[in-house]
Amino acid sequence: MSATVSTDDKMRVLVYSDDASTREKVRQAIGRRPAGDVPLVEIVECATHAKVVQHFDSGEIDVAVLDAEAQPAGGMGVARQAKDEVHDCPPICLLIARRDDRWLAEWSRAEAVVPQPIDPVVLAETVADLMRRRLSTRLSAR
Repeated sequence: MSATVSTDDKMRVLVYSDDASTREKVRQAIGRRPAGDVPLVEIVECATHAKVVQHFDSGEIDVAVLDAEAQPAGGMGVARQAKDEVHDCPPICLLIARRDDRWLAEWSRAEAVVPQPIDPVVLAETVADLMRRRLSTRLSAR
């Protein structure tokens, strides 16, 4: 990405969890802009699998943060389905509760994993990195 980011630029970050407090923690950690070299963030919160699918199908999501512990559809299964079914699937970060879940996160084909409890600095850095990846794939597709 270029060194300058327009103040008009925005990227949509989907946050999926059935737990409102988890969605709030993610939203607060990401903030309006997780790093100075990425665009502003518009958070799209989802509490159900059906809404996640609807937003992925719209093609308007740039990055997704999925709660692996969400019920009844966990973030790992949602990620795997998206990677299999969504054309130009956005990069995905999984929130995992147990260190041993990293191998399942690999199975889901998520690009990043952040453990819970959420460290706001780690999550913001991870989302910023995924935003940079998404921007670079857009630039190379031109």
